[in-house]
Amino acid sequence: MRSKITYFLLAAVLVVYFFLAGTRGWILIRDGRPVTVAFGIAVLVLPLIGIWFLWRTTQFAVRAGQLARELEAEGGLPEDELRRTPAGRIDRDSADEVFARYQAETEAAPQDWRSWFRLAVAYHDARDTPRARRAMQRAIALHRGTAVRR
Repeated sequence: MRSKITYFLLAAVLVVYFFLAGTRGWILIRDGRPVTVAFGIAVLVLPLIGIWFLWRTTQFAVRAGQLARELEAEGGLPEDELRRTPAGRIDRDSADEVFARYQAETEAAPQDWRSWFRLAVAYHDARDTPRARRAMQRAIALHRGTAVRR
């Protein structure tokens, strides 16, 4: 719950920033001089990119949450069997062991979104965020029926 509040708070701050930057860009464009028009257009592009990025990130989070709820209802969420350090961090060797199991599961069933979801969690536990995100994107695409067949 705390992470959702933080996410929405940061998203709101970004939206305010995008609005302020957009208005400044518009003011520069309305000035009419070629240099200020060019700067104004450049300033308007940044909020547009930011809005697109925020939208895509929000879609990803919502869809991953939907998959998690569906998998939980099926009883298929991975159990937390990882060892932890005294500080509470996940033990790297433990994460690697669990990862190997979920990787084998995904290799055995490459078209099953559930195995890709569990692999994404294993990547995350192993602190490999880029691969975790790609695996979750694959799970989402398979669940939606839009994954490219390999």
